[in-house]
Amino acid sequence: MDYRAARRISPRRKRSISFDTKKFLTLSTLLKYLFFAVIAAIIVVAGLFLWYSRDLPTPGQLVDSKYKDATRIYDRNHVLLYSVYQSENRTYVGLSQIPKLLQDATIATEDKTFYTDTGFSVTGILRAVKNMALGGGLQSGSTITQQLVKNVLLTDQQTLSRKFKEIILSVQVDQKYSKNQILEMYLNNIPYGGTAIGVEAAAEQYFGKNAQDLDLAQSAFLAGLPQSPSLYSPFSGTKYYLARTQEVLNAMSSNGYITQNQAASAYTEIKNYQFSENHTAGIKAPYFVMYVRQLLEQKFGEQMVANGGLQVTTSLDYNLQQEAEDIVKTQIDGLKAYDVGNGAAIVTDPKNGEILAFVGGKDYFGQSLPAGCTPGSNCVFEPDVDAALSNRQPGSSLKPIIYSVAFEHGYTPATMIMDVQTDFKATASDPDYIPVDYSGKFIGPIQIRFALGNSLNIPAVKTLARVGIQPVMQQAYNMGINNWQPTPQNLSSVGLSLVLGGRETTLLDETTAYSVFANEGIRQDPQAILKVTDSQGNVLYQYQPVQGPRVLPADVSFLISHILSDNNARTMDFGPNSWLVVPGHTVSVKTGTTDEKRDNWTIGYTPSYVVGVWVGNDDNEVMNQAISSGETGASPIWEAIMEAALKGKPDEEEPKPSDVIAEQIDAMAGGLPYPGQPTRAEYFINGTQPTTQSPVYQSKDGKNYYVFREDDPVSTDGVNRWQQGIDAWIQQNHPNDPMYNPPDDVIRQATGDHSLDGTPTPTPTPGH
Repeated sequence: MDYRAARRISPRRKRSISFDTKKFLTLSTLLKYLFFAVIAAIIVVAGLFLWYSRDLPTPGQLVDSKYKDATRIYDRNHVLLYSVYQSENRTYVGLSQIPKLLQDATIATEDKTFYTDTGFSVTGILRAVKNMALGGGLQSGSTITQQLVKNVLLTDQQTLSRKFKEIILSVQVDQKYSKNQILEMYLNNIPYGGTAIGVEAAAEQYFGKNAQDLDLAQSAFLAGLPQSPSLYSPFSGTKYYLARTQEVLNAMSSNGYITQNQAASAYTEIKNYQFSENHTAGIKAPYFVMYVRQLLEQKFGEQMVANGGLQVTTSLDYNLQQEAEDIVKTQIDGLKAYDVGNGAAIVTDPKNGEILAFVGGKDYFGQSLPAGCTPGSNCVFEPDVDAALSNRQPGSSLKPIIYSVAFEHGYTPATMIMDVQTDFKATASDPDYIPVDYSGKFIGPIQIRFALGNSLNIPAVKTLARVGIQPVMQQAYNMGINNWQPTPQNLSSVGLSLVLGGRETTLLDETTAYSVFANEGIRQDPQAILKVTDSQGNVLYQYQPVQGPRVLPADVSFLISHILSDNNARTMDFGPNSWLVVPGHTVSVKTGTTDEKRDNWTIGYTPSYVVGVWVGNDDNEVMNQAISSGETGASPIWEAIMEAALKGKPDEEEPKPSDVIAEQIDAMAGGLPYPGQPTRAEYFINGTQPTTQSPVYQSKDGKNYYVFREDDPVSTDGVNRWQQGIDAWIQQNHPNDPMYNPPDDVIRQATGDHSLDGTPTPTPTPGH
């Protein structure tokens, strides 16, 4: 090699080495600066972390959501009737109660990397920063965990500091909870529009069902809502929810959760679904749930009911409730010509007191009538008035209680009473009290079976006068008529008109009293609530069925029930084919109508159902006088509801106690059969059956006579006004018939040592 040539090369080599050194030094400097920058960034981030962490809520607060659970009221078969809440409607449900399809739809739409991220998404954060830099605001890029943190622990404020807090907490939450726990909390705390917080409330609001019953189309629709609930609401007047649901279904398909065919089918379903704003009202059986709410507030307090997340199972059978509501509304609307403005109905199970249907008015969501009326003054119908709990005059509907007291005092269904016009005043200076029968006619001699069956007024008033007002009020109170408690004040405010509706009661109390007859003399108080749990499933109250007190002997109860089920016993006034007959079923039933026809009642029962119905006007205005018990008013409503309750059920008869026996008796006077007179069979409590012929029948010198005599227990001036009424009836109806006008010696022969009522003085049976 040429030495000189070599020397010429050497300086170039030297310059090359010098250039590489500078490059190295420059890179080294950059790395050094980068290192210090990273250190500084770590210090800044750590400082920011410490700064923003100083007042952060703890991740553990997620389990105590800012959203309070709504109290939910269900029927006996878990049909949701009503959610009680203040501003948000939420009920927490476990992940196992949320369809997997809804979980998948949420993940596919909101956070595809949910199960692999650490609580936040770097790409999402960069996208959010980019949006902010471009003036789009700090939005997008939130994972499911971040959204949960924002909704439960933070605010919706769009600032960088709030975003930083959100990330810090999201990392902490991701470390503290499993992914399934986070997803469960998210699905229970995210807003879905309106008052609906969480999927359970959303499923109720939009589809009227529980979350666990949602299908694919409904799950996809709900999964699309959280991004913008108001925009995608089906009630917004737009159809944006369709495109959004399509996006969700496409995301589910592209991520392998469903097939394209399933997506297409689900989209068609949601496209054709008819959303109803009735779902947003969220109330079924409104009069009943408001009654239950009052009971809950009495037991647990208003705040607990409003915000405590109580889960309430009631006694109501919503299927029967719907039928009863429809029947009441349809029938009352059809009674406009009879000036009837409202009606109410209750169905209970007499064996345990459980309320199966409760209709407090014809239309809870209706308008007061007539239009322009003043509520509380002159409205024949007010939707806010619960007629089932309102005190109204019962008319004749409580006569069975009076006769039950009489049976306990030794009277029988065969006891004869004179149904004649009678003045029940005590002295000549007292105002007249002369009640009349519903038909305006007077029958004369009649036995209690037919007097009760045909709801005759005079025999009922006479029976009350004989057994006493205080025992009758006590019996009614024992049976559940709370307004009839025989306090000195209450006793002083009533008289013999008590038996014709002289003291008010409620429909609920009447059904309770009649359940005593249906349940062989045992009272079961009304039960509306079967179980109450808190939001965590802890039982706060559990109804434990127990046998109530016996308030009536079983044999007395049977006699009343048998009379009220005897269609023949009421045919004289009601005819053989009235609305009191339920084909194929033995049903005991009683009607009642007040003076001037302001109230009309029908109460009837079997051993398994008690149905009570009232019709009238909320302002107590009189109805059309053409209203007729057994033909119009309450009785057709009662028959339709009873028939609905008994549909598909076998016939049940009231069981006959062993001490009740049947005897052949004289068909008119009730004693042992009398030669030449008709006879019939009658039930008696053993020991009260007749042992002699009735002293009504008298003979002298081969001639036969009727001697009708009754004492007057009301009179205090020595005037027998009851007998005056009998004598006047004979003179009006049989003036020239010697059988009805016996000579004085025959009358003295008949009365002898007997009371003047024409039958032997009843002697109380031991134990009754």
